[in-house]
Amino acid sequence: MTTVLALETSCDESAAAIVSGRRVLAGVVASQVEEHARWGGVVPEIASRRHVEALPALIGRVLEQSGLAMADLDAIAATVAPGLAGALLVGSVTGRTLARLHGKPFLGVHHLEGHLCSVHLGEPLPEGPYLVLLVSGGHTELIRVDAPGRYARLGRSRDDAAGECFDKVARLLGLGYPGGPAIEAAAAGGDSGRFRFPKGRVSLPQGGFHPYDFSFSGLKTAVLRQVQALGGQGSPLPVSDLAASFEQVVAEVLVERSCRCAVEAGLATVVLVGGVAANRRLRRLMEQEAGARGLLWRVAPLAYCTDNAAMVGLAAVERFEAGGCSGIGLGVAARLSLERAAELYAPQPPF
Repeated sequence: MTTVLALETSCDESAAAIVSGRRVLAGVVASQVEEHARWGGVVPEIASRRHVEALPALIGRVLEQSGLAMADLDAIAATVAPGLAGALLVGSVTGRTLARLHGKPFLGVHHLEGHLCSVHLGEPLPEGPYLVLLVSGGHTELIRVDAPGRYARLGRSRDDAAGECFDKVARLLGLGYPGGPAIEAAAAGGDSGRFRFPKGRVSLPQGGFHPYDFSFSGLKTAVLRQVQALGGQGSPLPVSDLAASFEQVVAEVLVERSCRCAVEAGLATVVLVGGVAANRRLRRLMEQEAGARGLLWRVAPLAYCTDNAAMVGLAAVERFEAGGCSGIGLGVAARLSLERAAELYAPQPPF
């Protein structure tokens, strides 16, 4: 059984894990949320410095928790794309250095492939193909998964990802960072039907609208206009109602287009992964809509929705067992489509 030490530093979570097969032997995450909250969002330079400070201790902790030594590992993996370039470099350089020092193969992992694998850390999935709604801070995509490493993107956001929209609306409402948990907490006591915000659509050149793509910039602007209008009335903002109405429309858009895509593509299962997958309203609506359409649905375990190294380790295990290995000279890329993930294991590194 393949055992991998994995590192994740694509944004503002420093994480390390040891994965053996599909079992997580140890996993730890050092969050930077409190520090970045002072600035209302992630500051790349701060994130990179904190990764440098955190990784050595995290690696030591997972080795101790698992009871393993470096000699017991089959490979070392790190996220190399996409993400903040400086943050990715910290994990990549650390992983490649350890691989050289201990004579282990190195695997550079695509961050989105890690998210796709996160669902395997929970309930067993039916046989593929199936549809994944990957919805996180930086990505909102509908991905058909035919088998490990075989993907096709069927839909995506053309502007802000859903998680980015949560962050921006949270700032408009004077809530905290990150926006997802802040909006969800504020919405708990609110009236989700009080404000009717638009469900943004993407126009097609030949007319009509793209059936599966997303657009959240218009929704963000609509919330801004509503806040400005209410502010002009001199009354306190109904923050709970605004948050609940915003959260409701985001969840409806994600669920409606995902389920429609699955049905029209002939896929029987919808999988929900990524940080926004932790949202309770989204989960509840997905369960209802999938059931009404006769679809199975699965969601990544709550602990593995947000960025973590266990999902990176599982992706590395699957690639390694399929014969994949990255060159020790592989760099990092701030942007790289999921369809190009296999290039990370090519004889000639893509960057």
